[in-house]
Amino acid sequence: MGALLGLLAGIGVLMIFWALTDERGSLSPAPFRMRPPGQRGLSRLLAAAGHPELSPARLVATCCGLGLVGGLFGLVLSASPAVAVVLGCAAAWAPVAVLRGRGARRAAQLRAAWPEVIDDLASAVRAGMSLPEGVAELAHRGPPALRPSFARFASDYRVTGGFEQSLDRLKADLADPVADRVVEALRLAREVGGTELGRLLRTLSSFLREESRIRAEVETRQGWTVNAARLAVAAPWVTLVVLSLRHEAVRAYSSATGFVVLLGCAAVTLVAYRLMVRIGRLPEEPRVLA
Repeated sequence: MGALLGLLAGIGVLMIFWALTDERGSLSPAPFRMRPPGQRGLSRLLAAAGHPELSPARLVATCCGLGLVGGLFGLVLSASPAVAVVLGCAAAWAPVAVLRGRGARRAAQLRAAWPEVIDDLASAVRAGMSLPEGVAELAHRGPPALRPSFARFASDYRVTGGFEQSLDRLKADLADPVADRVVEALRLAREVGGTELGRLLRTLSSFLREESRIRAEVETRQGWTVNAARLAVAAPWVTLVVLSLRHEAVRAYSSATGFVVLLGCAAVTLVAYRLMVRIGRLPEEPRVLA
């Protein structure tokens, strides 16, 4: 039994290490590459969280590895397969939850930063700079949260000289609905020579500022309610971990009835959490131009 647990733990750690490194064993991110259509959902999740260089396969490997480690920890802690399954599923879902949280925080940062970016672009156009020069200049003058993406655009444009291809990579790198609109406006202005680009950008900047202000006010008001609901969802499972230290509870959960009760509780918790998230979710702008 001990050898089997050690083997499974080693496999889990190996899968996590493989998911976090590239082919040469380095922790540095891999270069940008397009994803096949079957992996588009996970690719968008990674891009929205600010990690477009990571592959969906490595995310799946990380989830599997953490699920194995969490299941082994639950088995060692409680000696109950039912508790081990619950902890393993929770550990396997943890990377997806972390990425979604990072994506939400990144989206909030981008919403606050885009009005400044658009103002800088409008100033550059008004000063007579070309569109590629104005966009590349944002690597130095833009908000800190967006400078790395515009720096990659500037580097890519210097190497390839293709404005269209560089805009496509910038849009995929940012993975943001507002970025899609701005990029398409720049593309249209480049193709047809629009003379109203400056006025369009200033109007868009004022609209985004007003939208960001209203959203921030609503999120502040609903923050306490959402956090209380999350605490209510997590509390029973923290109690389960504590009860797993008692032999009487372990014997109860190891029975067939206890396993059914745990599965039912997990299903109710999942449904309640999804309902809470759906009811409290603010509308997000879809990426219709992606």
